[in-house]
Amino acid sequence: MALVTVTDPARDYLAQLIEKQDVEGMGVRIFVTQPGTKNAETCLAYCPPNEVVPTDEQVDLEKFTLYLDHNSVPFLEEAYVDYSKDQMGGQLTIKAPNAKVPKIDDDAPLPDRVNYVLASEINPNLASHGGEVSLVEIVDESVAVLRFGGGCQGCSAVSLTLKQGVESTLKERVPEITAVRDVTDHSNTENAYYQ
Repeated sequence: MALVTVTDPARDYLAQLIEKQDVEGMGVRIFVTQPGTKNAETCLAYCPPNEVVPTDEQVDLEKFTLYLDHNSVPFLEEAYVDYSKDQMGGQLTIKAPNAKVPKIDDDAPLPDRVNYVLASEINPNLASHGGEVSLVEIVDESVAVLRFGGGCQGCSAVSLTLKQGVESTLKERVPEITAVRDVTDHSNTENAYYQ
């Protein structure tokens, strides 16, 4: 079963919301839309008894049942739901680090492990500048050939990003990688974050 952590404050908050629905047996379903893609989003929704799917995994949270959408389970590994009170009322936070790419084993093929690190660690950071990076291929058994896009393509800081960000992270997380090579055409600066 997928490991989804729901903190006590989140459980209590969701239980209060469910109680207001006044539906006997109401639960909450957690699922990922477009799982395994860069557009993946983790969602929570009410789950009345007539909408329970037999293949859903069920987690008894004492105050209600959490239903894990069967197709989303690999992408919900290590998901975390929390609630914190603030001046405006509160903030429900859902983090699912494997929503865009399911967690893979240490013995997975090298390209899969590189893609996992790109999707789960590097691209979320580049997204703040509208950028992204993708694996083109692995050459010489240890060199990751990458292509930058979005705000990274043509960006004047891409060499710094490549060496200090992308390459150092990949080499740390995937020890078989000894170097990275950028094959992006950086002459196109139309979307560059820094020109």
